[in-house]
Amino acid sequence: MNDRLGVVLDEIGNLLSATLGVDDFVDLDSLKREVRHPAFPHPDLEVPNSRPLPLILAPQPVWQEPPAPKGLFGKKKKHDQAKQEWWAGYQSAMVHWEQERTSLPARQAEADQRYEAVERRRTELLTAERERYAAECKLREAEVGEHNGEIDALIAGLGYGVTEAVQEYVDIVLANSVYPESFEVRHEAEFDPGSAELLLRAVVPAPDQLPTVKAYRYVKATDEIVGSPSTKKDLNDRYSDALAQVALRTLHEVFEADRRGVVHSVSLEVGPATKDPATGLDRFFPLVAVGAGRAQFMEFDLGAVVPAATLGLLGAAVSKSPMALAVVDPSGVRRS
Repeated sequence: MNDRLGVVLDEIGNLLSATLGVDDFVDLDSLKREVRHPAFPHPDLEVPNSRPLPLILAPQPVWQEPPAPKGLFGKKKKHDQAKQEWWAGYQSAMVHWEQERTSLPARQAEADQRYEAVERRRTELLTAERERYAAECKLREAEVGEHNGEIDALIAGLGYGVTEAVQEYVDIVLANSVYPESFEVRHEAEFDPGSAELLLRAVVPAPDQLPTVKAYRYVKATDEIVGSPSTKKDLNDRYSDALAQVALRTLHEVFEADRRGVVHSVSLEVGPATKDPATGLDRFFPLVAVGAGRAQFMEFDLGAVVPAATLGLLGAAVSKSPMALAVVDPSGVRRS
C-alpha cells in the first residue's frame, strides 16, 4: 500500500517533467490513413468444380461355351445343361448391356446438366460475393478519402489561422497529453482570431479525489493497517503545486506544438469541475488563472523552474486555499 501510494504521489509531483522530454508537435499528415483491403473472403468460389469424367460403356458381353464336364458318364447331358445355363446368363448380360448402351446418352446428359447447374450456382455466388466485396472496398476507400480530406482541410485551415482548425488542432495536441490515472486532466479550448489568443481551461481532479494519507502502518495490537493522515498544509501545498504544474505543462504543450506560431498568447484557467458545497450544483472552480505570451514563455527552461515562482513571474492569480476551493478572479489576469 505504501508502494502504491508512493507511485501516485510521485506521479502527481512530476506532472510537468513528464512532458518535457516529449515533442508535443502533431504531424497532421501522419493522421492520414491508407486504404487496406482484406483478402477476398471466398477464394473457394474462384476455383471451378472438376467436370465429371465421361460415362464409359462396359465392353459388350461375348458368348463363350462352358468347358466340357469331366467324368465318364453323362458328359453330353451335363454339357448341354451347362450350355443352357450359360446361354441364359449371356442373354441376361446382353439385355443389361443393351439397356446400359441405350441409356448412356441420357445418363451422360443428366450428369452434364448436374455439373452445369453446380457451376452456374458457383459462378452466381462468386459474382454476388465479388460485387459485395467491391462495394465494401469502395466504402472503405470513401471513408479513408473523406477522413484524409478532412485532414487536408484541417492543415489548410490551420495555415490560415481558421478558428475551428486552430481549436481542433489544440484539442488533438492536448488529447495526446497523457496524464497519470491518479491525476487525469481534460481541456476546453476557444481561439480568438482577432487577438490570436487561445482561451483555455484545464479541468483537474477535485481535492477529495487525491490521497489524504501520508503513509500506512501496521498496528500489531489491533491487527490493523491504518493510514497516517497528511497535514492540511501538506495537502494544500501538494494540490497547489499540482495546479501550477498543470498550468505550465498546458502552456508548454500548446506553444511547443504550434510550430506555425498561430497562437500568440494563451489565457488559461486551471481548476476542478465538481459539486459546489454552497449549492450542491456542479460548477467549475478556477483556482489558477494565468496569461502568457509565446515569446516570453518559450524562453523559459521549464526543467529548472519552481512552478509557483514561474506563475508569480507571469502575474498569475493563484488560490491561497485550493483544498477549500477558494476561487480566484480570472478577469484580473493580464492577457498578452
